[in-house]
Amino acid sequence: MGRKGAASLEESHEAGNALGVGKLLYLRWSPRLKRAGLAATVFALMGIVAFGVIREAGMTGREPASAISRPAAAPQRPAWTRSEEAYIQALWPIHGDVERTTVRLSLGKIFYKINDLGKADLKVRVDAALATYRRAESRITALQPPPSLARAHDDYLAAVRLFEQSAVEVMKMFDDGDDEHLLAAYPVSQEGTDKIREIGAKFWVDEFPPN
Repeated sequence: MGRKGAASLEESHEAGNALGVGKLLYLRWSPRLKRAGLAATVFALMGIVAFGVIREAGMTGREPASAISRPAAAPQRPAWTRSEEAYIQALWPIHGDVERTTVRLSLGKIFYKINDLGKADLKVRVDAALATYRRAESRITALQPPPSLARAHDDYLAAVRLFEQSAVEVMKMFDDGDDEHLLAAYPVSQEGTDKIREIGAKFWVDEFPPN
């Protein structure tokens, strides 16, 4: 399938066809790579892909959370204050960069494991991800959250640092040639994903609808 195949799969993901991508990856999974540990890595990475359905639009034009239909009996969350709304809007473009980067890196790992992406190309993605995470860390640190969002701010910053730590772990494979670094990097990245999903479910309800 080669690099053209990898590009095609990324287009399928961006079109919202994550399930189709997962099925195709399963069918192409070679017997050598069906060891329990590596298989767990791939399917776990697909979880990150599912998390990373990206919205390219900014805050402008997004449907207000209050406009989304909810069960009649569901309690209504108090409206954001001006300072809270300003912080959430300031965080949104940073969040978009982190999401796009995490999805692209996760797909790169999968394509590498099924031999549809070379090691050099994967390194390009990891280098870019590290730069994005470090830039995001600086931008988040510069924000001044209101007291009510201080904990969410700290959690989001911690999540970005976890993504950075995970990427640093992946970088080790380019030094010693050991692909097991991919497996070691996954739990760290997943912890960051869980943190961001929890925050996103509060800040951007339409992006993270309840199950």
